[in-house]
Amino acid sequence: MGIKRRHWALGVAPLALALLATTGCESTGGTEAKPAAVPTTTAPSTPVARVCAKPSAGPAKAPAGAVTVDPAVVGDLAAKTKSSPPHTTFWLRPGKHRLEADRYAQVIPKEGDRYLGAPGAVLDGGKKNQYAFGGKARNVAIRYLTVQRFVAPPDEGVVNHDSADGWVIEHATIQLNSGAGLMAGARQKVRSSCLRENGQYGMNAYKANGRISGLVVEGNEIVGNNTGDWERRREGCGCTGGIKFWAVDGADIRGNWVHDNRGTGLWADTNNNDFRIENNVLEDNDGAALIYETSYNAVIRKNTIRRNNWVEGRREAKKGDSFPYATVYLSESGGEPRIPARTDKIEINGNVLENNWSGITLWENADRFCNSPANTSSGDCTLLVKKTNRCAKPGIVTAPLYADCRWKTQRVDIHDNRFVLDKSVVKCTAKCDRMALLANYGTYPDWSPYKGERVAEAITAKQHNRWYDNVYVGPWSFVAKDQSQVLDFGEWQGAPYRQDAGSTFRARDGG
Repeated sequence: MGIKRRHWALGVAPLALALLATTGCESTGGTEAKPAAVPTTTAPSTPVARVCAKPSAGPAKAPAGAVTVDPAVVGDLAAKTKSSPPHTTFWLRPGKHRLEADRYAQVIPKEGDRYLGAPGAVLDGGKKNQYAFGGKARNVAIRYLTVQRFVAPPDEGVVNHDSADGWVIEHATIQLNSGAGLMAGARQKVRSSCLRENGQYGMNAYKANGRISGLVVEGNEIVGNNTGDWERRREGCGCTGGIKFWAVDGADIRGNWVHDNRGTGLWADTNNNDFRIENNVLEDNDGAALIYETSYNAVIRKNTIRRNNWVEGRREAKKGDSFPYATVYLSESGGEPRIPARTDKIEINGNVLENNWSGITLWENADRFCNSPANTSSGDCTLLVKKTNRCAKPGIVTAPLYADCRWKTQRVDIHDNRFVLDKSVVKCTAKCDRMALLANYGTYPDWSPYKGERVAEAITAKQHNRWYDNVYVGPWSFVAKDQSQVLDFGEWQGAPYRQDAGSTFRARDGG
């Protein structure tokens, strides 16, 4: 798979570290460690999925008709899978199961195979095997099994390595692996599982051929992933996250506890569509809790989002970067009625955001469009234009290509949310308190029809992006049109922006 780059703002050379007094950030003793978490004042709307600490136990005895797998026999699981017919149930005895020492040794299931772990059953790659389960067989199930210490290469995964369709992963623990703990195929269901401390992703929802649809991620704990710190190793790669989604058409992400990941918690990047992200607890992630990038049509509701982006937001502030890095970040993403989905908007409602580094940013890069050299999702076009080379002069100058060659931040409704900020908890004085609706000044390439303030004016006034009926507690500020326009609540509500009608604002720290 190609590397796709995260694109926050204009590409500029990093600035020298500014004085702490200038950035408004307190010293962290020369490291990027997060300040100690402070108990929240707002309870989550749903119970936290504490799956890793309390994993469910599998069957203590082999089910009737199951093939028993012996941990004392190296390679027993792969061998018995190979010699058994499709739709076989395998029961792994308690103990540490190993594959043959060859780096490519792996289990290749047949269609409908089921793998059940007894209490204490572990499939261990010994830091030698790259993959645990691969192949193209459909409708495979893995339950009650711990899979650990495999060494998949970057961007590749350990479980369902080949992104086969219809897999079910339930009550599993996938931990301490390199690369991604888990890949994804169409109609895959990942439930009540622990995706912990994997080197790059907890799950990489990517399929090399064809789109992923009908993905369900429910009731999981997704914690401590990206131990390899890949964003630093490949600066700007956009290649990490608790979970990363690519070109997924239809996903339900609900009831998960996404926390303490190095980088972003949940990141949907490039032509995703029809997401419902609801009733999750997203907290203490080093970067944003949620990024929705160059994607379409989503409902983000009833989530508890707290103490995110303290590390990455603080780091960029120290550099002197004035971009409003937020805990919920929509980049070139919006509602599009012409693309079938359960909604034709992006609706963000009923969430509690508490003591994060800033709030919600809606951003559109005027230089990033299909066929532009500035498009960091290189080779991809919007879902409205099939052929990338159509997005060129003279056609791109006029309708419909003028609109359809851009991923647009449009038709976003942000309402009935509660935003709480106490700067004494976040330990900052500036740049951690922003809501934003903005774009850059278009400059590139020389044939771009989006130069100047056209996109900034569109995202601000013409693309139906609205905040309303929210509650603000704390010293919030607002950024509109471009980074230089920092507004107070009255200016944000007044002409010409007229945002947050019906919202209330209590400008004191704390809740």
